[in-house]
Amino acid sequence: MMNGTLVTEFLILGFSEMPHLRVPLLFSFLCLYMAAISGNLLIMVTISASPALHTPMYFFLVNLAMVDILCTSTILPKLLDSMMTGRTISYGGCMAQLFFFTWSLGAELLLFSAMAYDRFVAICCPLHYSAWMGPRVCAFLAGIVWTISLTNTSVHTGLMLRLPFCSSNVIEHFFCEIPPLLKLSCAPTQLNEAMAFAADVFLAVGNFSVTILSYGFIVASILKIRSAEGKRRAFSTCSAHLIVVTMYYSTVIYTYIRPSSSYSLNKDKVVSIIYTSVAPTLNPLIYTLRNKDVKVALRRLLSCC
Repeated sequence: MMNGTLVTEFLILGFSEMPHLRVPLLFSFLCLYMAAISGNLLIMVTISASPALHTPMYFFLVNLAMVDILCTSTILPKLLDSMMTGRTISYGGCMAQLFFFTWSLGAELLLFSAMAYDRFVAICCPLHYSAWMGPRVCAFLAGIVWTISLTNTSVHTGLMLRLPFCSSNVIEHFFCEIPPLLKLSCAPTQLNEAMAFAADVFLAVGNFSVTILSYGFIVASILKIRSAEGKRRAFSTCSAHLIVVTMYYSTVIYTYIRPSSSYSLNKDKVVSIIYTSVAPTLNPLIYTLRNKDVKVALRRLLSCC
Protein backbone atom coordinates (compact mmCIF):
# COMPACT_ATOMS: atom_id res chain seq x y z
CA MET A 1 0.00 0.00 0.00
CA MET A 2 2.89 2.35 0.71
CA ASN A 3 6.25 3.08 -0.88
CA GLY A 4 8.39 4.24 2.00
CA THR A 5 6.25 7.01 3.46
CA LEU A 6 4.40 8.05 0.29
CA VAL A 7 1.04 6.66 -0.81
CA THR A 8 1.13 4.89 -4.18
CA GLU A 9 -2.49 3.72 -4.12
CA PHE A 10 -5.65 4.53 -2.22
CA LEU A 11 -8.24 2.35 -0.56
CA ILE A 12 -11.76 3.58 -1.32
CA LEU A 13 -14.13 2.75 1.52
CA GLY A 14 -17.21 3.22 -0.64
CA PHE A 15 -20.16 1.63 1.12
CA SER A 16 -18.18 -1.09 2.91
CA GLU A 17 -19.65 -0.04 6.26
CA MET A 18 -23.02 -1.33 4.97
CA PRO A 19 -22.25 -4.90 3.82
CA HIS A 20 -25.90 -5.95 4.18
CA LEU A 21 -26.82 -3.40 1.48
CA ARG A 22 -24.07 -4.37 -0.98
CA VAL A 23 -26.32 -6.23 -3.44
CA PRO A 24 -29.16 -3.65 -3.44
CA LEU A 25 -26.65 -0.81 -3.81
CA LEU A 26 -24.80 -2.64 -6.58
CA PHE A 27 -28.06 -3.19 -8.47
CA SER A 28 -29.16 0.42 -7.90
CA PHE A 29 -25.91 1.96 -9.15
CA LEU A 30 -25.86 -0.40 -12.14
CA CYS A 31 -29.39 0.67 -13.06
CA LEU A 32 -28.51 4.35 -12.61
CA TYR A 33 -25.43 3.98 -14.82
CA MET A 34 -27.29 2.13 -17.57
CA ALA A 35 -30.16 4.62 -17.45
CA ALA A 36 -27.81 7.63 -17.54
CA ILE A 37 -25.73 6.30 -20.43
CA SER A 38 -28.65 5.03 -22.53
CA GLY A 39 -30.82 8.10 -21.86
CA ASN A 40 -28.10 10.62 -22.70
CA LEU A 41 -26.89 8.70 -25.75
CA LEU A 42 -30.46 8.44 -27.00
CA ILE A 43 -30.90 12.19 -26.62
CA MET A 44 -27.67 12.89 -28.51
CA VAL A 45 -28.59 10.56 -31.38
CA THR A 46 -32.18 11.84 -31.59
CA ILE A 47 -31.17 15.50 -31.69
CA SER A 48 -28.33 14.89 -34.15
CA ALA A 49 -30.62 12.93 -36.52
CA SER A 50 -33.48 15.45 -36.41
CA PRO A 51 -32.93 18.71 -38.34
CA ALA A 52 -36.00 20.20 -36.63
CA LEU A 53 -34.14 19.98 -33.31
CA HIS A 54 -31.04 21.79 -34.53
CA THR A 55 -31.77 24.83 -32.38
CA PRO A 56 -29.77 26.51 -29.58
CA MET A 57 -31.79 24.84 -26.81
CA TYR A 58 -31.09 21.35 -28.11
CA PHE A 59 -27.49 22.25 -28.93
CA PHE A 60 -26.92 22.91 -25.23
CA LEU A 61 -28.83 19.75 -24.30
CA VAL A 62 -26.41 17.71 -26.42
CA ASN A 63 -23.54 19.33 -24.52
CA LEU A 64 -25.30 18.53 -21.24
CA ALA A 65 -25.70 14.89 -22.32
CA MET A 66 -21.97 14.73 -23.12
CA VAL A 67 -21.14 16.13 -19.67
CA ASP A 68 -23.44 13.63 -17.93
CA ILE A 69 -21.88 10.72 -19.82
CA LEU A 70 -18.41 11.96 -18.84
CA CYS A 71 -19.45 12.29 -15.19
CA THR A 72 -21.12 8.90 -14.79
CA SER A 73 -18.43 7.08 -16.80
CA THR A 74 -15.76 8.59 -14.57
CA ILE A 75 -17.41 7.56 -11.29
CA LEU A 76 -19.80 4.63 -11.58
CA PRO A 77 -17.75 1.93 -13.41
CA LYS A 78 -15.00 2.16 -10.77
CA LEU A 79 -17.61 2.20 -8.01
CA LEU A 80 -19.26 -0.95 -9.39
CA ASP A 81 -15.86 -2.62 -9.73
CA SER A 82 -14.92 -1.74 -6.14
CA MET A 83 -18.17 -3.20 -4.86
CA MET A 84 -17.52 -6.51 -6.65
CA THR A 85 -13.72 -6.95 -6.42
CA GLY A 86 -10.92 -4.80 -5.04
CA ARG A 87 -11.41 -1.40 -3.43
CA THR A 88 -8.00 0.02 -4.32
CA ILE A 89 -7.23 2.66 -6.92
CA SER A 90 -3.75 3.72 -8.03
CA TYR A 91 -2.48 7.21 -7.32
CA GLY A 92 -2.54 8.04 -11.04
CA GLY A 93 -6.02 6.56 -11.44
CA CYS A 94 -7.27 8.62 -8.51
CA MET A 95 -5.86 11.85 -9.93
CA ALA A 96 -7.34 11.04 -13.35
CA GLN A 97 -10.75 10.41 -11.79
CA LEU A 98 -10.47 13.72 -9.90
CA PHE A 99 -9.55 15.55 -13.13
CA PHE A 100 -12.40 14.24 -15.28
CA PHE A 101 -15.02 14.46 -12.55
CA THR A 102 -14.13 18.06 -11.67
CA TRP A 103 -14.18 18.89 -15.39
CA SER A 104 -17.69 17.49 -15.81
CA LEU A 105 -18.86 19.16 -12.59
CA GLY A 106 -17.71 22.62 -13.67
CA ALA A 107 -19.09 22.18 -17.19
CA GLU A 108 -22.52 21.17 -15.89
CA LEU A 109 -22.73 24.15 -13.55
CA LEU A 110 -21.88 26.52 -16.41
CA LEU A 111 -24.21 24.78 -18.87
CA PHE A 112 -27.19 25.29 -16.58
CA SER A 113 -26.55 29.05 -16.79
CA ALA A 114 -26.18 28.96 -20.59
CA MET A 115 -29.42 27.00 -20.90
CA ALA A 116 -31.24 29.40 -18.56
CA TYR A 117 -29.98 32.34 -20.62
CA ASP A 118 -31.20 30.65 -23.81
CA ARG A 119 -34.70 30.17 -22.32
CA PHE A 120 -34.67 33.77 -21.02
CA VAL A 121 -33.96 35.17 -24.49
CA ALA A 122 -36.49 32.83 -26.14
CA ILE A 123 -39.33 33.73 -23.77
CA CYS A 124 -38.57 37.29 -22.72
CA CYS A 125 -36.93 38.66 -25.90
CA PRO A 126 -38.31 36.49 -28.73
CA LEU A 127 -37.79 39.16 -31.42
CA HIS A 128 -34.04 39.20 -30.71
CA TYR A 129 -33.65 35.43 -30.34
CA SER A 130 -32.18 34.68 -33.77
CA ALA A 131 -29.62 37.49 -33.38
CA TRP A 132 -28.69 36.90 -29.74
CA MET A 133 -28.59 33.11 -29.97
CA GLY A 134 -27.17 32.51 -33.44
CA PRO A 135 -24.83 29.60 -34.26
CA ARG A 136 -21.69 31.64 -33.56
CA VAL A 137 -23.00 32.80 -30.18
CA CYS A 138 -23.94 29.24 -29.21
CA ALA A 139 -20.54 27.91 -30.28
CA PHE A 140 -18.85 30.72 -28.34
CA LEU A 141 -20.87 29.98 -25.17
CA ALA A 142 -20.14 26.24 -25.45
CA GLY A 143 -16.45 27.01 -25.95
CA ILE A 144 -16.48 29.21 -22.85
CA VAL A 145 -18.17 26.44 -20.83
CA TRP A 146 -15.65 23.76 -21.78
CA THR A 147 -12.61 26.08 -21.53
CA ILE A 148 -13.44 27.49 -18.09
CA SER A 149 -14.29 24.05 -16.70
CA LEU A 150 -11.09 22.59 -18.16
CA THR A 151 -9.03 25.43 -16.65
CA ASN A 152 -10.77 24.92 -13.31
CA THR A 153 -10.07 21.19 -13.14
CA SER A 154 -6.47 21.70 -14.31
CA VAL A 155 -5.86 24.11 -11.43
CA HIS A 156 -7.44 21.84 -8.80
CA THR A 157 -5.73 18.69 -10.06
CA GLY A 158 -2.39 20.49 -10.28
CA LEU A 159 -2.74 21.71 -6.70
CA MET A 160 -3.67 18.20 -5.57
CA LEU A 161 -0.64 16.70 -7.33
CA ARG A 162 1.71 18.89 -5.29
CA LEU A 163 0.39 17.54 -1.99
CA PRO A 164 2.14 14.61 -0.29
CA PHE A 165 0.00 11.77 1.08
CA CYS A 166 2.13 10.11 3.71
CA SER A 167 -0.20 9.03 6.49
CA SER A 168 -3.46 7.22 5.75
CA ASN A 169 -4.42 6.09 2.26
CA VAL A 170 -8.07 5.34 3.11
CA ILE A 171 -10.52 7.56 1.21
CA GLU A 172 -13.75 7.91 3.20
CA HIS A 173 -15.81 8.20 0.05
CA PHE A 174 -16.83 6.18 -3.02
CA PHE A 175 -14.59 8.10 -5.44
CA CYS A 176 -11.66 10.52 -5.51
CA GLU A 177 -13.06 13.97 -4.73
CA ILE A 178 -11.35 17.08 -3.40
CA PRO A 179 -12.67 17.23 0.23
CA PRO A 180 -11.86 13.62 1.30
CA LEU A 181 -8.47 13.74 -0.46
CA LEU A 182 -7.48 16.93 1.35
CA LYS A 183 -8.13 15.20 4.67
CA LEU A 184 -5.40 12.66 3.83
CA SER A 185 -2.63 15.13 3.06
CA CYS A 186 0.20 15.58 5.54
CA ALA A 187 0.95 19.08 4.20
CA PRO A 188 -0.96 22.36 4.62
CA THR A 189 -4.04 22.47 2.35
CA GLN A 190 -5.10 26.09 2.83
CA LEU A 191 -4.37 26.99 -0.81
CA ASN A 192 -6.36 24.04 -2.09
CA GLU A 193 -9.29 24.86 0.18
CA ALA A 194 -9.18 28.54 -0.80
CA MET A 195 -9.24 27.67 -4.51
CA ALA A 196 -12.06 25.16 -3.98
CA PHE A 197 -14.03 27.83 -2.11
CA ALA A 198 -13.38 30.42 -4.83
CA ALA A 199 -14.40 27.99 -7.56
CA ASP A 200 -17.55 27.08 -5.64
CA VAL A 201 -18.50 30.75 -5.24
CA PHE A 202 -17.96 31.44 -8.96
CA LEU A 203 -19.17 28.20 -10.56
CA ALA A 204 -21.91 27.18 -8.13
CA VAL A 205 -23.18 30.23 -6.23
CA GLY A 206 -22.59 32.65 -9.13
CA ASN A 207 -24.16 30.47 -11.80
CA PHE A 208 -27.02 29.48 -9.52
CA SER A 209 -27.78 33.18 -9.01
CA VAL A 210 -27.72 33.77 -12.79
CA THR A 211 -29.99 30.78 -13.35
CA ILE A 212 -32.50 31.82 -10.67
CA LEU A 213 -32.50 35.41 -12.00
CA SER A 214 -33.17 34.17 -15.53
CA TYR A 215 -36.03 31.98 -14.37
CA GLY A 216 -37.39 34.91 -12.35
CA PHE A 217 -37.73 36.93 -15.56
CA ILE A 218 -39.18 33.88 -17.32
CA VAL A 219 -41.83 33.40 -14.62
CA ALA A 220 -42.73 37.09 -14.84
CA SER A 221 -43.24 36.68 -18.60
CA ILE A 222 -45.29 33.51 -18.10
CA LEU A 223 -47.64 35.34 -15.73
CA LYS A 224 -48.53 37.66 -18.60
CA ILE A 225 -49.80 34.73 -20.68
CA ARG A 226 -53.60 34.94 -20.89
CA SER A 227 -54.20 31.26 -21.64
CA ALA A 228 -54.55 29.17 -18.48
CA GLU A 229 -53.37 26.09 -20.37
CA GLY A 230 -50.31 27.98 -21.62
CA LYS A 231 -49.47 29.07 -18.08
CA ARG A 232 -49.90 25.54 -16.76
CA ARG A 233 -47.59 23.99 -19.39
CA ALA A 234 -44.96 26.70 -18.99
CA PHE A 235 -44.95 26.43 -15.19
CA SER A 236 -44.82 22.63 -15.41
CA THR A 237 -41.69 22.79 -17.57
CA CYS A 238 -40.00 25.54 -15.54
CA SER A 239 -40.75 23.90 -12.19
CA ALA A 240 -39.22 20.61 -13.34
CA HIS A 241 -36.10 22.40 -14.56
CA LEU A 242 -35.81 24.41 -11.35
CA ILE A 243 -36.11 21.30 -9.17
CA VAL A 244 -33.19 19.62 -10.97
CA VAL A 245 -31.08 22.79 -11.04
CA THR A 246 -31.71 23.59 -7.37
CA MET A 247 -30.98 20.00 -6.32
CA TYR A 248 -27.70 20.00 -8.28
CA TYR A 249 -26.44 23.44 -7.23
CA SER A 250 -27.38 23.05 -3.55
CA THR A 251 -25.57 19.72 -3.15
CA VAL A 252 -22.44 21.01 -4.91
CA ILE A 253 -22.41 24.21 -2.84
CA TYR A 254 -22.87 22.18 0.35
CA THR A 255 -19.93 19.89 -0.52
CA TYR A 256 -17.34 22.42 -1.66
CA ILE A 257 -17.99 25.61 0.29
CA ARG A 258 -17.01 24.01 3.64
CA PRO A 259 -13.48 23.24 4.92
CA SER A 260 -12.34 19.64 4.35
CA SER A 261 -12.09 19.09 8.12
CA SER A 262 -15.91 19.17 8.36
CA TYR A 263 -16.31 16.34 5.83
CA SER A 264 -18.75 13.69 7.11
CA LEU A 265 -18.44 10.12 5.80
CA ASN A 266 -22.07 9.01 5.60
CA LYS A 267 -23.87 12.33 5.08
CA ASP A 268 -21.54 13.61 2.34
CA LYS A 269 -21.64 10.34 0.41
CA VAL A 270 -25.41 10.58 0.17
CA VAL A 271 -25.13 14.17 -1.05
CA SER A 272 -22.51 13.19 -3.65
CA ILE A 273 -24.77 10.46 -5.05
CA ILE A 274 -27.22 13.17 -6.11
CA TYR A 275 -24.83 15.07 -8.39
CA THR A 276 -22.79 12.08 -9.60
CA SER A 277 -25.57 9.56 -10.28
CA VAL A 278 -29.12 10.82 -9.79
CA ALA A 279 -28.93 14.16 -11.64
CA PRO A 280 -27.25 12.72 -14.81
CA THR A 281 -30.01 10.10 -14.91
CA LEU A 282 -32.84 12.60 -14.41
CA ASN A 283 -31.59 15.24 -16.87
CA PRO A 284 -32.67 13.37 -20.05
CA LEU A 285 -36.12 12.77 -18.52
CA ILE A 286 -36.64 16.30 -17.26
CA TYR A 287 -35.16 18.32 -20.12
CA THR A 288 -36.02 16.33 -23.22
CA LEU A 289 -38.12 13.18 -22.88
CA ARG A 290 -40.97 15.27 -21.43
CA ASN A 291 -40.72 17.52 -24.50
CA LYS A 292 -43.29 17.03 -27.28
CA ASP A 293 -40.82 17.82 -30.10
CA VAL A 294 -38.31 15.29 -28.79
CA LYS A 295 -40.99 12.62 -28.43
CA VAL A 296 -42.03 13.13 -32.08
CA ALA A 297 -38.40 13.00 -33.26
CA LEU A 298 -37.74 9.93 -31.10
CA ARG A 299 -40.74 8.07 -32.52
CA ARG A 300 -39.65 8.97 -36.05
CA LEU A 301 -36.12 7.76 -35.34
CA LEU A 302 -37.30 4.48 -33.82
CA SER A 303 -39.69 3.84 -36.70
CA CYS A 304 -36.77 4.04 -39.14
CA CYS A 305 -34.75 1.42 -37.25
